[in-house]
Amino acid sequence: MALILEFLTQQWILVAGLLALVAMLFLHESRKSGPSLSPQQAINIVNTEDGIFLDLRDAAEFKKSHIVGAINIPFSKLTARTAELSKYKDKPIVLVCKMGHQSGTAGKQLKADQYGQVYKMTGGMIEWGNLQLPTVS
Repeated sequence: MALILEFLTQQWILVAGLLALVAMLFLHESRKSGPSLSPQQAINIVNTEDGIFLDLRDAAEFKKSHIVGAINIPFSKLTARTAELSKYKDKPIVLVCKMGHQSGTAGKQLKADQYGQVYKMTGGMIEWGNLQLPTVS
C-alpha cells in the first residue's frame, strides 16, 4: 500500500491525466447512446414531437404494466426487429427499460443504425412508477 501511495504522489501528473481520460471516455460513451431524459421530459418530447416510447423489457413484464402507446421490442430481440421502427427513423424514440440500464446499449445500436433522435429515459419503469404516472395493464 505504501508503494502505491508513493507512486501516486511522485507521479501525480500521470494519475491526473489518467483520471481525466477515464472521465472523458465515460462522457463520450454515454453521449453515443443518446441524451437522458426524465420521465416528464420524455412525455413532453413524445407528445410535442409525435415520438414513441420503445419498451425494451420482455413481453411478460410489458403485459403486466406499460406506458400508454408504448411499443414493445425486448432488448434481446432488438437487432432482429429494428426494421419495425423504420417509420420512426426521423421521430423521437424514447427508450424505456426496467431501471434505465439497457437503454444505453440499445441507444448506441439505434444510433449506429442511423436513427436520429434517440433518448434514454432515466430510471426506467421504476422511476415512472415512483412518480405515479399512468400505465396500462
